[in-house]
Amino acid sequence: MTGSPEAALRVILADDHPVVRGGVRALLEHAGGIRISAEAGTAGELFAALARGDGDLALTDFSMPGGDAADGLSMLGRLRAHWPELPVVVLTMATNTAVLRAILDTGVLGLLNKSDALDELALAIHAAARGRRYLGTGIRTLLDAPGMPGDAGSGAVLSRRETEVLRLFASGLTVSQIARRLNRSVKTISRQKTDAMAKLGLRSDLEIYAYAREHGLLF
Repeated sequence: MTGSPEAALRVILADDHPVVRGGVRALLEHAGGIRISAEAGTAGELFAALARGDGDLALTDFSMPGGDAADGLSMLGRLRAHWPELPVVVLTMATNTAVLRAILDTGVLGLLNKSDALDELALAIHAAARGRRYLGTGIRTLLDAPGMPGDAGSGAVLSRRETEVLRLFASGLTVSQIARRLNRSVKTISRQKTDAMAKLGLRSDLEIYAYAREHGLLF
């Protein structure tokens, strides 16, 4: 590893799979200039490490277990609200363009698909640490491709909140549960669900589930 540990960028690594964390740690510390200063297996552990000031940057999986912030967008929203200046790099298996755009809308600087080449990860971290956005090759391909799943093939574009509501509903939460989790009224959640269905031409809850499975909203 090049450079002294004191000079290295301190990264908090969050992923619920210990094997993944071990592999990413070895990769990044071998790349040089990066030190994994803390690890987290849940959203709660990530927030605790951030509260302690353990890192200069957070590298996190999008889907993390752990309480009310377990949903990826809710977790990122809370993270950005409490630590707005902290550079954040996100790893995800999501391929739905609406979800990817919603992740970027939270203010993260780096976004990579877990299938991207591993050598991009260090590049993304160093770019984010300098305040520059970095999108992995796979992410750029998805966002640049016309008519990708999530665009409904008809020009329909869901808002970030509509995407969030539809995804949570398809994952099994009721409208009331979504309202509590996102701290919105039941009326607001119901309207966002209805608006999303109208944009996508979905006529029933069953069609929501089918759409979510077919278009990468569940992961």
